[in-house]
Amino acid sequence: MLEVATLAAGYLGQRVVEDVDLAVRPGEAVAIVGSNGAGKTTLFRAIAGLLRPLAGSVVLDGRDVTRWPAYRVAKAGVAYVPAERHLFPGMTVKTNLTLGAYPRRPDPETLQRVFDIFPVLEERLHQRAETLSGGQQQMLAVGRALMSRPRLLMLDEPSTGLAPKLAKDAFEALRGLKDTGMTLLVAEQQVPLAVSIPDRGYVLENGRIGLQGSPRELDQNPEVQRAYLGIV
Repeated sequence: MLEVATLAAGYLGQRVVEDVDLAVRPGEAVAIVGSNGAGKTTLFRAIAGLLRPLAGSVVLDGRDVTRWPAYRVAKAGVAYVPAERHLFPGMTVKTNLTLGAYPRRPDPETLQRVFDIFPVLEERLHQRAETLSGGQQQMLAVGRALMSRPRLLMLDEPSTGLAPKLAKDAFEALRGLKDTGMTLLVAEQQVPLAVSIPDRGYVLENGRIGLQGSPRELDQNPEVQRAYLGIV
């Protein structure tokens, strides 16, 4: 589905990520593990078309989308949920979800699917987004992205701003989403969370992929344990 090859991206000519190779197959969940400043957001923005790569390629379903603007990448089936969520705070849950389907009309079946995954959103349908808890806002951000019926869902640091219990709950919801067959690419700095849902994972450090493997392999890798878990 997604193939990224020797990708380089950055700002004002300065490369933040370089020579990144990764792949995501249909129905697969892939994690990008990295500390703050490792380049996860830059990588995701380049894949989503929000940042033009400086080198390399992004191929989606066999089509080179490297130079496509964000709206074309989204139309091709990629939904990106940034760490900041970018909800419309003064609007209701219902309106936020409806806008997620734009420019199409909201699909009742898709909306029901969102409610099946996140029942709390149906319970708070007429509540303003700004009044939701952090965990509920994260669910709304993901739910809004699902309204576009994406083929690939990209989530950047879904645990951002959440207490440990809420972060764990958020990843439980993502695990349920994976079980529905949704293809996921998730960036996360908390290793125990990051390795709880994927089929495979990559470690991004200083803008480059240093390690890759199964969740178990990454979780037990001495370098990962020292860098992220404080195990000497």
